[in-house]
Amino acid sequence: MTMLSVNELTVYYGKIQALENVSLTVGEGELVTVIGSNGAGKTTLVKSIMGLLPIKAGNITFKGKTFCDVKPWERVAHKVAYVPEGARVFPDLTVKENMKMGAFTRRDDKIEADLEYVYSLFPRLQERSRQVAGTLSGGEQQMLAIARCLMSRPQLLLIDEMSIGLMPVLITRLFELIKDLVARKISILLIEQNAKMALEVSDRGYLLENGRILLSGMSTDLMQDSRVISAYLGG
Repeated sequence: MTMLSVNELTVYYGKIQALENVSLTVGEGELVTVIGSNGAGKTTLVKSIMGLLPIKAGNITFKGKTFCDVKPWERVAHKVAYVPEGARVFPDLTVKENMKMGAFTRRDDKIEADLEYVYSLFPRLQERSRQVAGTLSGGEQQMLAIARCLMSRPQLLLIDEMSIGLMPVLITRLFELIKDLVARKISILLIEQNAKMALEVSDRGYLLENGRILLSGMSTDLMQDSRVISAYLGG
């Protein structure tokens, strides 16, 4: 089943074209990555999918239904969650309060049970549940941003540049975590500058440059492509 389908998406910033005829898909339980250099349009792409930027042309569908007229907060209620670049948490709220904010669209009685489940994925956050989020380390804030999204019980998780500025040991831990989430049938679209690690954990990948998709295919194949090797894998 196709969870997300982006069809010939075109987006402008004022008079500047940021994306041109971009198309991609994410299947159920699939981890798909979009790699590319700074300014390639990766963040523009994920913000457009989330409804945070207007689209000039094209279409976005989620589970076969158009998403173009759905407000960003309504997309969360449809089980799409977004982890923005920079681990944006509510700095004056505690870790636990931040996590409960992730469940603001829910009206069921399983929030406390899910809180314990997400804590099991992030034991460090449970240890710091009463700590103000703004005092956490950069890596801990990134963990909290992902954990908060999981509290909405997403079927599709959009993650934008989660490894920027983090220590290698934390980057490895986060990549292990997203592999575990996919094993739990959460579909993930990963926007990432660390092309090597992103391709190693993903099923398929897209190379975005200057607002256009230049390459796409199985991640194992992209890692063997000379253009990807020379520009992104240090070959």
